[in-house]
Amino acid sequence: MVFLTKVLRQSFYLLLVVVLFVVVSNIWIVNSTSERIYSQYDSLTNHSVALVLGTSRLLVTGAPNPFFDNRIETAAQLFRNGKVKHIIVSGDNRTRYYNEPLEMKRALVKLGIPPSVITLDYAGLRTLDSVVRSKEIFGQEEITIVTQTFHCYRALFISNFYGIDAVAYVANEPNLEMTEKVHWREYLARAKAILDLYVLRTTPRHLGQKEPIQL
Repeated sequence: MVFLTKVLRQSFYLLLVVVLFVVVSNIWIVNSTSERIYSQYDSLTNHSVALVLGTSRLLVTGAPNPFFDNRIETAAQLFRNGKVKHIIVSGDNRTRYYNEPLEMKRALVKLGIPPSVITLDYAGLRTLDSVVRSKEIFGQEEITIVTQTFHCYRALFISNFYGIDAVAYVANEPNLEMTEKVHWREYLARAKAILDLYVLRTTPRHLGQKEPIQL
């Protein structure tokens, strides 16, 4: 009985530490990046290149993914309004049947964006990879990140860590019912980002040959 009580007490303390770490990580990341998130064109800092963070074109049900659609539409609007001159679409390309960057390029072209101003990053396996590769592979020191608000904080935090002058322009979010699960996952992802950057020193899974974008 004494042993069980000791285990339960230690488990409680461990859980408390984990919860506090997640809370502090979220406060740190959100507070340190919120001023660089924009939702109005007029106030947006002009950076030549937009980085669109990847997600699947379809939901598991086979229905269109509003996260994907809204990011694409937002990136297209940035280009049309002269806020960016070039667009990097970065996402997962795990098999020939699943190719986020190619799907994003096709969607942008359908909206009238010239293929010549779109660069595909096939190794954007996670947010960290996409952000770091925009600098290390594509040579961009300044970027405008395009994703939903909840995701912007973490992407900007990673950018700051790597010395990238980044701002974020928010894509519309779907309804609350659809985003609730994603938001809970993002709370944990922010804590993981702190570990990746400051403890584990995680680097992108793939780097490779530099492909600087010529503007």
